[in-house]
Amino acid sequence: MSLRTSTRPGRSSVAVRWLAALSAPALVATLLVATPGAATGLTPVVSTLTSANPADTTPHAQNGDVKAFAEIGDTIYAGGSFTSVKSPGAATWTARNYLFAYDRATGALKTSFAPVLDGAVHALAVNPDGKLIVGGNFKTVNGVSRKNLVALDPVTGATVGTWVGRSDGGQVRRTIVRGNHLYIAGAFHWVNGTSHSLLARLNATTGAIDPTFQIDASVARTSTELVWGLDVSPDNGTLVAVGNFTVVNGQSRNQVVMVELDGTPSVADWSTQRYVHPCSSASFPFYARDVDFADDGSYFVIVADGGRASGAYCDTIARFETGTRGSAIDGTWVNHTGHDSVTSVEVADNVVYVAGHFRWLNNTNGNDSAGPGAIDRYGYGALDPINGMPLAWNPQRTGAPAGTTNWGPIVWELWRGSAGIHAGFDNDGTGGEYHGRMALFPLAGGRVVPAVNAPQTTPGYLYIGGRDGQLTRVPFDGAATLGTPSVVSQPNLTGAGAAFAVHNKLYWSKADGGLATTSSLHISTFTGGTVGASWLGSGYNDWYNTATMSGAFYLNGRMYYTKAGQNTLYYRYLEPDGYTIGASEFTVPSQGVSWGSVRGMTWVGGRIVYGTYSLLGPGNLWAVPFDGAAVDGAAAVQLATGTRDTDWDSPTLFYATS
Repeated sequence: MSLRTSTRPGRSSVAVRWLAALSAPALVATLLVATPGAATGLTPVVSTLTSANPADTTPHAQNGDVKAFAEIGDTIYAGGSFTSVKSPGAATWTARNYLFAYDRATGALKTSFAPVLDGAVHALAVNPDGKLIVGGNFKTVNGVSRKNLVALDPVTGATVGTWVGRSDGGQVRRTIVRGNHLYIAGAFHWVNGTSHSLLARLNATTGAIDPTFQIDASVARTSTELVWGLDVSPDNGTLVAVGNFTVVNGQSRNQVVMVELDGTPSVADWSTQRYVHPCSSASFPFYARDVDFADDGSYFVIVADGGRASGAYCDTIARFETGTRGSAIDGTWVNHTGHDSVTSVEVADNVVYVAGHFRWLNNTNGNDSAGPGAIDRYGYGALDPINGMPLAWNPQRTGAPAGTTNWGPIVWELWRGSAGIHAGFDNDGTGGEYHGRMALFPLAGGRVVPAVNAPQTTPGYLYIGGRDGQLTRVPFDGAATLGTPSVVSQPNLTGAGAAFAVHNKLYWSKADGGLATTSSLHISTFTGGTVGASWLGSGYNDWYNTATMSGAFYLNGRMYYTKAGQNTLYYRYLEPDGYTIGASEFTVPSQGVSWGSVRGMTWVGGRIVYGTYSLLGPGNLWAVPFDGAAVDGAAAVQLATGTRDTDWDSPTLFYATS
């Protein structure tokens, strides 16, 4: 059964609202899938997923949208462009323009907190002495001039008069506090009476400008220059900003800049060409929308809208390594929506949460429709940080009652609070329920996604397929010694092709309806050397004919494979949490191995162990070192000569520890 089609509204239904809301990008028709950037040492990680069922204890906002969150004690603060709010279950609305507070546990409004602003709130943060820092597009707060930046008492909402931070002009879009540093970004050119273009750093406690931070972004691609997204690594060592600029401190940096913060802040030796080319519509001046660092600061993720373009990361989610330096840097992985916008990202608990106006993820081959490999994700997704593949988490932007906004173009904010992931948006449905402009995906009721991989220990066993319903098991020490083979009955293993073990499961190609030319990826438990009853891995894999693989193995989020007669080692991403196959095919640099003659392969202790096809008799067993990046056949060694009883010429070859 195919799950890839969708009749949900596409980009065109909201194009006017999207343009009006952001003055920003969209989209060019040929798509180049680049080889991922090098990132050695990435291995599966334990991830903690929130529940996909939104909490019923969050308030609702009306009109406009919710753009920002902050948390102090048991109070959550929400800012945006809304005009009224109500507690969950309340019958009437309470007038509250742009900013309000509520109880974290019950959602009850905190009526004592009642600041008065004359414009939208875009950013919230908490400084070291517990004051609420507010950035946005306003001129006065509580009747006093405070252009776009202010500190408020968290209980009453009164202006903190001693806090001296001022944005003397344009909008403050982002506020980030690290230690006693307050980083701000937006469309301003002056802060506290001093020249600062789009970026600045202040003393978070006093609001005084930090004169050592002079990082100035400028020169818009088109339209108005601004920094739209900003994050700072948890160790306060690296800043990444995205938005509508092309020059930073005199250096070419198109839409994305990295700043070294140790010592005197300076523009880092880091740049990428992937946000230079225009997308498919000139209506959108920029398309890099948001950025967020991982909890340990080792990498960051950029999300974008914009459509499709050759060589550009339009409508994508891309991971970059924080420690990489140089030019023309590619993403470690890239997930394509297939012509839909991604507007917000939050990396937390080893999960990459994304949101926006998309209908699919893993949709490299789609163009405003579901292409081969597309996975339905209607507005929300959670990705594996190792390979960027969607995890089994799919709340969807649905559930808005009649007469409200069902599907808006923007999820403005994803933010990790103490109770889970908060979402701020411009519609009234999430997870099939009414949630007015905001929702919480709670940690309570979530789950832990284990870190699973190919078997990592030796000794163990090599299994070879032969007749239907049986395997030949050969003890293997992982180095050079093979034991006495024995035939093991496996009644659940019929019509098998390429196979590989991942943790306690066997992934294997099963012939469809007895036809060896068409097969699907099936999964069985594999414990104690026994193959359990199989199930279809995923309805999202129906496009991929696993019969084309002459051998396969899994390692670190990737399914490596060969094809008969093709002298190439291929790989796709594969996600064990949902059993889905990546839409993009990549190749591994290699020399000296005749991959077209490989029949069955597996990974054991740092080597690819593979069988070979022979016209003259049984296939032999070989091994070649594999570091995850390239293969050099000069180091290949023969482990065994095939016999009538042990013929290594079989696509069903895998290693297991039981």
